[in-house]
Amino acid sequence: MAVLKVIEVLANSEKGWEDAAAKAVAHASKSVKNIRSVYLNEQSATVKDGALVDYRVNVKITFEVK
Repeated sequence: MAVLKVIEVLANSEKGWEDAAAKAVAHASKSVKNIRSVYLNEQSATVKDGALVDYRVNVKITFEVK
């Protein structure tokens, strides 16, 4: 049986939500090992002059505790 823990991470990107999620996982993996999954909890964006300029995500990252 595995013990899993979930943390929330906020990240942003100028490219898109997928890139923001990838940045969140990359940043979390610097201090958290055994990441198993990521769940996009919330998405939002900043609009400037009628265009999306900054994508934000709130993700839940699940990892195994050993």
